[in-house]
Amino acid sequence: MRDDEPGVQGPDSGDAPRPAGPPRRQPLPEAAPEPAAETPPEEGPAPAELTGRQRLVKGLWPPRVTRAQLTVAVLLFVLGLGLAIQVRSTNDTGALRGARQDDLVRILDELDDRTERLEDEKQRLEDQRTELENSSDQAEEARRQTVEKERQLGILAGNVAATGPGITVTVQDAAGTVRADMLLDAVQELRAAGAEAIQVNDVRVVAGTYLSDGSGGVNVDGNKITRPYRFKVIGNPQDLEPALNIPGGVVQTLEKEQATVVVTREEKIVVDALRPAEQPDYARSSNE
Repeated sequence: MRDDEPGVQGPDSGDAPRPAGPPRRQPLPEAAPEPAAETPPEEGPAPAELTGRQRLVKGLWPPRVTRAQLTVAVLLFVLGLGLAIQVRSTNDTGALRGARQDDLVRILDELDDRTERLEDEKQRLEDQRTELENSSDQAEEARRQTVEKERQLGILAGNVAATGPGITVTVQDAAGTVRADMLLDAVQELRAAGAEAIQVNDVRVVAGTYLSDGSGGVNVDGNKITRPYRFKVIGNPQDLEPALNIPGGVVQTLEKEQATVVVTREEKIVVDALRPAEQPDYARSSNE
């Protein structure tokens, strides 16, 4: 410590000595200043540094796609589409596998109800088809019966030719003694025995047929027939022949008049004499 420092007295000082205080710190020597770094010459403003996102965008855009990359992309798209379709097609079964028991029971009940409705609809359609078929069959049967009835009426009316088993009756009248009433008796006996079609010579005998005597012979419905008189009759021969040969019947009556009667059974008789169809003047069908 130096003597000239204030607060410190030397040994020759008259005052009482003071206790020494803490020693003072000595100031450190100042460091020499470092030489300034040389500043490089200015070359204009430096470009701003790019961030990571900007570098990514700059690398991706504009896109540089080659043909190989495009082909791979298309193949991957097609593959993904196929997988999506397959997954979608299996979703239903997958959904059923994961369904609860109550849901499965409800689905089965709905399927049973739908099946029952479809069965009912099927039965209804089958019934309609059967009804239509029956109606068609009934209409066809009615048409067939109508045609058959028309044919039968045509035979009875003499408008249609007829064929079938029967008999032929030939009456030889050399003396000319056979009268119209005798031939009319023969027609009535044949009708009573079941004759269905009768023809005398070339005249068809019908329900309204009349016979009359004429010069040199007999007239049938105004048409003169000459001897010999030939009957062609369709019916059951086993009934027709006995009806003419009964005692006191047609054959015996004609033979008494010196006529000769020959009755022959035939397997096939053709009655082809026809009468013109007559249109009524006043009568009309009640259905019109």
